[in-house]
Amino acid sequence: MEKNYDLDKPIYQQYFLWIKKLFTGKLYSFKDGRPVMEKIGERIWNTLLLNLVATIIIFSLAIPLGVFSAKRQYTFLDHLGTFGAFLGLSIPGFWLAYLIILGTVELFGYPVLGMRSFVTEGFGMTEIVLDRIWHLMLPALIMAIHGIAGLSRYTRSSMLEVIRQDYIRTAKAKGVPEETVYYKHGLRNALLPIITLFGFLIPGLIGGSIIMESVFAWPGIGRLAYQAVLARDYPVVMTILTISAVLTLIGNFIADILYGIADPRIRYQ
Repeated sequence: MEKNYDLDKPIYQQYFLWIKKLFTGKLYSFKDGRPVMEKIGERIWNTLLLNLVATIIIFSLAIPLGVFSAKRQYTFLDHLGTFGAFLGLSIPGFWLAYLIILGTVELFGYPVLGMRSFVTEGFGMTEIVLDRIWHLMLPALIMAIHGIAGLSRYTRSSMLEVIRQDYIRTAKAKGVPEETVYYKHGLRNALLPIITLFGFLIPGLIGGSIIMESVFAWPGIGRLAYQAVLARDYPVVMTILTISAVLTLIGNFIADILYGIADPRIRYQ
């Protein structure tokens, strides 16, 4: 056993051998002896799909909600949005997930666990696609709730700072339409601090996917990581952590690119 897993070698050699096996795909699971990358490869696209949909939901809802709230500062709708954001941040995701599962089963009698229904015989292509969307949207929406709540408040704060600038007042004084002032001139500058959050959103979603995939029985690497921790399957756990770190670096790299798109004055040498 020690020889098979290089435990008979010094710590520094174990580390470099582990790195070598990681990048050559020669790490094997303690649990079933299968190659770790093979097990992860079967599930990683499911997790990426879930996280991609959750990210799209977060940005497509949070930014408009934040701008809307900033335009109506201290009104009833602004206070309602603030209350909803704090409520979304305070509700535990796993509790809301169980509540929604119970509600959908009780109200509609339709299963929500897994990537598809248990029985799909007789389903046409349209029914199969709708069934997949149904099973995808519920966990993605719950994963997005905390992101929507936090990002909408961040957008509101950033927009309030921007709309107090002189160029916004000048645009309003010239009679530029309100939507143009807010969405063309204001939002573009307000997006710069928001883009910073993009790199930090990815590790948050990956961490959240461990809970959501376990609750919804979604066959992704989050659920695999949870099962590996329980089984003390360290090669699987370490490989998933490494992949998460790489995805975080990619997220920060994309954020740097978006900086240049949002503000052409920013140039990287």
